[in-house]
Amino acid sequence: MLLYHFSILLLSFAMRIAALWNPKANTAVKGRRNLFEKLTAALTKAGNKKRIWMHCASLGEFEQGRPVLESLRNKYPDCYILLTFYSPSGYEIRKNWPGADYVSYLPLDTPLNAKKFYQIVKPDLAIFVKYEYWLNLLRVMQENKVPILMISAIFKTEYVFFQWYGWIWRKILPAFLHFFVQNEESSALLKRLGIQQSSITGDTRFDRVINITQNFEAIPLVEQFCKREFVIVAGSTWPEDEEVLAHLAKTRQDTCFIIVPHELYEEHLNGIEKLFPDRMLYSQLTNGLEDLSSNILVMDNIGMLSRLYHYGTICYIGGGFSNGIHNILEAAVHGKPLLFGPAFYKFQEAVDLLELGGAETVESAIELEKMVSQWLKNPIERHERGQVSEEYVFEKAGATAKILTYIQENRLLTN
Repeated sequence: MLLYHFSILLLSFAMRIAALWNPKANTAVKGRRNLFEKLTAALTKAGNKKRIWMHCASLGEFEQGRPVLESLRNKYPDCYILLTFYSPSGYEIRKNWPGADYVSYLPLDTPLNAKKFYQIVKPDLAIFVKYEYWLNLLRVMQENKVPILMISAIFKTEYVFFQWYGWIWRKILPAFLHFFVQNEESSALLKRLGIQQSSITGDTRFDRVINITQNFEAIPLVEQFCKREFVIVAGSTWPEDEEVLAHLAKTRQDTCFIIVPHELYEEHLNGIEKLFPDRMLYSQLTNGLEDLSSNILVMDNIGMLSRLYHYGTICYIGGGFSNGIHNILEAAVHGKPLLFGPAFYKFQEAVDLLELGGAETVESAIELEKMVSQWLKNPIERHERGQVSEEYVFEKAGATAKILTYIQENRLLTN
C-alpha cells in the first residue's frame, strides 16, 4: 500500500510539472483547486436527501453511466446526484450537465483526500463506471458500509488483477456490492478471483445511443452543407486518420466530408488545414461566413458527433491507426456501414460487427478508397450492411433496466 501511496504523490507532482507546458494537465490542476471547499458548499444543499455518487473516468464512461443516472433521476426524483470525473476531457465538457445536482473533479486518491471526500459527500449509493479502482476511496467507502456498484465492467486476463503483482487490487474487489459485467468472460474471471457478486447485463452504451436516436435533433447548418450525393462522416479522428482521409477526399469530389477531430488543440487543427486546404470550419457556418463550394467540413466544436453520424452515407471511426478505435455504436445505431483502421481488437462490438458484416477494417489509404468506392457504387450492399449495424445495437439493449431493477429490489435508495 505504501508503494500505491507513493505513486499517487508522484502522479500529483508529475501533473503539476506537466501543467507548465501541457494544456490538459494545466486544466486538471486548476480544476482541482479549492475542490473540497466547492464540494462542501454544493453538498450543503443536499440536506437529508439520499445521495447518489457516480464516478466516471472521462467522457466515454459518462456516456455509459448517463442512462443509469437518468433512470435513477426519474425513479428517485428527490435524490441528490453527484457526478465526478478524473479527466479534464470529461469534466470540462459535462461540468454543467443538468442531470446532476453537482459535477466535480475527483480528488487525487491520497488517504487524507479519501477521508475528506467521504466526510463531505457521505453517499448512500456509489456507482463506478467500467473501471477505475481508486484504492483509498474504495477502502473508506467500504469501511463506512457504502454500497458500491460497478456497471458496464470488463475484465481481461491482462488486467492488473490477474498479475502476480496485482494482489493489492484484488484485495479491494470485495468492497463492491455487485459487478454488472458486459460478458461471460468477465464474470468467469471474477469468479476465478472468488468474486461471486456479479451478473452479466451487457453494456449501457447500447441504451444510451438508442436514446440519442429516439430523441434525435437535426442540425440545420449541417443539412445545408450536405448537398452532394454522398456524405462521409469521420468521427474522433487523429492525424493518422486524417492522412488517409485526405487521400480519399482528393478522389471524391462527388462526396461531402464531415471531419470531427478527437482533439481541438491548435496544432491539430493546423495539421488538418494543411491536409485539407479547402476545408471549411463549422464555426464559419455559425458565423454566417459560409462558402458552400467546399465539400469538406471540419467540426471545431464538441458534443455533436453522435448526431452527425445520422448524415453519413458511410461512417468512418477514428483511432484505428493509433491507440484504438473510438465509440462505433454512435454510428451503428443510425444504420450506417462502418469503416475503421486495424487497431480494433480490444473492442468487442467492432469484432462482432466485422463478423456480422456491418463493418470493414482498412489498413491503408488505398484500401479505404477501394472500400468506399465499392459501397458507394452499390446502394443495396450499403443498406444491408447498415441494417446489420442497427439491428446489432438494438439486440444488445437493456443493461440499464437490469441495473435499476437490482437497485430497486435491494432497496438501496429506500429507508
